Order: sequence, then structure tokens, then C-alpha cells
Amino acid sequence: MKKILLVVGLVLSLSLGTSAQRAMPQAMQKLLNAEYAISSLYVDTVSEDKLVEDAIKGMLENLDPHSSYTDAKETKELEEPLQGEFSGVGIQFNMNQDTLYVIQTVPGGPSERVGVLAGDRIITVNDTAIAGVKMKNSDIQKRLRGKKGTQVTVQVKRPGVKELITFRITRDNIPVHSIDAKYMLDERKGYLRISRFGAKTHEEMMEALKELKKQGMTQLVMDLSDNGGGYLNAAIDMCNEFLDRGQLMVYTQGENSPRNEANANGWGEYKDLHMVVMVNQYSASAAEIFAGAMQDWDRAVIVGRRTFGKGLVQRPIKFEDGSMMRLTVARYYTPSGRCIQKPYSRGNKKAYEKELLDRANVGEYYCLDSIQFNDTLRYTTRLTGRTIYGGGGVMPDVYVPIDTSEYSTYYRDLTAKGIINQYVIKYVDKHRKSLAKQYKTLAEFDKGFAVSDEMMAEFIALGEKDSVKYDQEKYRTSERLIKDIIKGLIARDVYSDQSAYNVIINHRNRDLQAAIEVLNDRERFDRLLREGNPEYERLVKRHDTK
Repeated sequence: MKKILLVVGLVLSLSLGTSAQRAMPQAMQKLLNAEYAISSLYVDTVSEDKLVEDAIKGMLENLDPHSSYTDAKETKELEEPLQGEFSGVGIQFNMNQDTLYVIQTVPGGPSERVGVLAGDRIITVNDTAIAGVKMKNSDIQKRLRGKKGTQVTVQVKRPGVKELITFRITRDNIPVHSIDAKYMLDERKGYLRISRFGAKTHEEMMEALKELKKQGMTQLVMDLSDNGGGYLNAAIDMCNEFLDRGQLMVYTQGENSPRNEANANGWGEYKDLHMVVMVNQYSASAAEIFAGAMQDWDRAVIVGRRTFGKGLVQRPIKFEDGSMMRLTVARYYTPSGRCIQKPYSRGNKKAYEKELLDRANVGEYYCLDSIQFNDTLRYTTRLTGRTIYGGGGVMPDVYVPIDTSEYSTYYRDLTAKGIINQYVIKYVDKHRKSLAKQYKTLAEFDKGFAVSDEMMAEFIALGEKDSVKYDQEKYRTSERLIKDIIKGLIARDVYSDQSAYNVIINHRNRDLQAAIEVLNDRERFDRLLREGNPEYERLVKRHDTK
């Protein structure tokens, strides 16, 4: 016992021995002493690196829901989609029955240059079989990605060719695009779907808008549905294109971070473009910054459902080993002074993550009458002074409920097991050439192609084979939805164009139909930006301010 006490005393005296350590705050000394004692005295072998990582995670978990720590590998994986490019072979793929199926090659990318085609199946990578071995997508990506200039050898099975084809591909930088779709809805209306806010999002947006403008665009639907955000600067650059000089786009402020404002410089190219912005419950962070700025300056009509409500600013703090801590340092505020961040309790991340489900349970996604606005969180827009509300997320000017009339458990099970994708891969594999020959353009395909009853019988059989039992009543409920999704995915694969899916499927997008209706009714558009939505007034929860 005396020996143990002696060792403990020695450890503590060593850990506090220098004047620099004695000058440390008491809490920091306590933390260092604890780590030193555990690594030196614990009954089993422990990793000091893991001790430190666990300590960092523990501290962050008791702060807010968005402060986080990632190791070097996780940090790299998180940053790649936002950086705008990574190094690899340049293919988009799906897994079909444990086999990598090439949906499309990146135009001008390494795989296209050597002759890899949509529909090819990659069987081996550098002599390692990846087909039929139940390999994870992430493990396959590791084998295909690598340093620019390095080579990877793949063997490909191509429909109609007996022998495997060998390709030696030199890896190169592959762009990660932010824009999922861009096309003209009619002679005047452009549609632009942005999936993330990355390093090159502003540049991509400007190229897309230029292209749409050449096609006659005078009105725009900006679709930020399901956009989880990304870089703050990307949102600021985008806002700048639509606002006048000096107009505040966003400001950030925290206990240890003084107010920092971003104001438009007046050089934007689309300050007069007639615009609607689509959002939903999964639109977050930078997407909310953009939507909030457009709403606060009465610049665009917002359509959809209340956004996620992430208004906390994280500062990345990188460590020498490549790991990173993303620490919340401020809150961001829209031009009217609204903080978009929804309420949270420190250390209770489960309740925070469950909040979207809570919205569903109270009916917010399905019925406007289930929503209440807190009159103590009333704000006004900067130009017309119409009423908007804070309290978590951006509430759209035009609310659109989710349509669940075609949803069924049969459709859910088919989706969960990937039956729709499996069927499309098989169908396109067999009919790619004939479809491309019969329908030379996407417009011809959209007009002339229909998913037949014979196709649906094959599809149902594929589901049965994978234990998704056919239910006629539930099938009838979801039949039209399933057919439209199949048609959209076939179009995407045949024409190697991500926009093709949206072109085919968007006729059933209720948010988009509402956006189009607003653009078609200029009087209603102007009234919404001048007076707001009169329906919301009856949903205000009054508070006694006496």
C-alpha cells in the first residue's frame, strides 16, 4: 500500500513539476494528472492516444449537438464531398447482387478515357476479386481511389462479350459536383437542384445559370430540398449574386466571437431574377442561410416545409495527426436577426436527433393546422416589413404538406432491399442499345416510353425472389409511384445524365408544382413578398406579456 501511494505521489509531483505546469489553470492540471495517472498506473495496457481522443469526445458531447471530433480517416472522408474533387478512377456505380455495376463514367475522366462504359461490371481490382464477396462500398472505394498519377488495373465483364476486359486506369482528380439537376421547366422557368454547399458550388451555380439563361430563363426555381449545407462561404457567395450592394446576407456572433457581418457587394448578376426557393425538413445550415437571406430581403418566395434548424457555426481545429475537432464558436443570424438554430439541451443528442420524428408525430409534415407560431419570436422582413417567425428553421412562405397517399409497406420493403435499383440495372443491361436507338433524346424517351405490365410482373417476381411478398392492394396503392421511379432511373442510366431522373420524376413533386404555381401567378408572388402568408396568422400562439 505504501509503495502504491509513493508511486502516485511521484506521478503527481512529476506532472506538476515545472513552473509552466504550475501556471496552468487548475482544471487543466486535473485533466493532465488524470491522463498521466491512468496511462502509468492502470491495471491493463491502455493507449494514450485513445485516452486523449475519448477525453476530447467526452468534453464535446456535453456541449452542443454539432461540436464533434473525427480521427484522420473520418476527417478525410467528411471533407472530400465539400472540397470539390478527389483522386480516383471517375465512375458512378451501384452494387447489384454483390457486383459493382457502372452507372456512368465521369465525362473526360480516367475510366472514360480508357474505354470503360456504362453497364460494365468490375470483377477485380488489382487482382483482388470484388464481385460476389459481399465487400462494403467503402472498401471498394478504397481500392479504386488513390493518389493522382498512380495506376489501378481492373477486369470488367461487359454484356455481350465472353472474355473479361482488362483496363489499366491512371487515377486523376475527379470533380465532386454540387448540382444534381439543371433544366428548363418551360420556355421561361429554369430549375436548379443543389445538393450541397462545397468549395466549387458558387462556380457551378454560375455556370448552370448562364446555361439556363441562354435557353431563355427569366424565372428560376432553386431547389435546396434535402441539402444538408456545407461551407458558409459558399452560401455567402451565392447570396451575393441575388442581393443589392450593402444588404446584409448573414452575421455570426458568440460569447467569444464578436459580431461578424457579410454584406453584398452589389456585383451580383441575378439581382432581378424572379425566383422561388424550395426547402424541406432536411435543408440545413448553409441552405438555411441562403433561404433565410432571400426571405428576409423579400427577394424570393420560399416554398416547402420548415427547415432543419441548424444555426451553429463550427470552427475546424486540425491536429498534427490529421484528426480534427469541429467546435461551435458562434451562432449565425439571418438579416432580420433570426437565429435559425432549433432548441437543444446540452448533452442530450438523442432528443435532438429525434426532433424531426417528433415533428412527424405531431403532424407538422402533413397538416398546416398542426403548426403553431410563437408570437414572442415574431420578426419582420427588411424591405416590406411582413411577418416571419423564428424559433428553429426557416418557415416557408408557402407551406406544402407531404403526400403519403401512394406510400405502402410493400413499397417500403422493396426500397429497403434495393429491388427497384436491381431491376433497373437488369433491364437497362438488356435493353440499353435498343432504348438509345428508339429514343434518341431524353424528350423522346419521356414522351414515348412507359413502364409496361410485363415489366412490372418481372419486377414483382424479383421482389418475391428476395422475400418481398407481393400484396396486390398495397401494390395498387404504390404502383404509379414505383413505375415513375423505374422510368426515371432507366432514363438516368441510358442517357448518363443525373438531371434525367428529375426531368422524369418531377411532375409528381408537389413542392415543385407549388413553386410553379407561384411563379405563374405574379400577383400572388408579389402579395406574398409584400404581405406574407395570411394563413399563418391564425396559427400564432399568443403569450400574455403583462
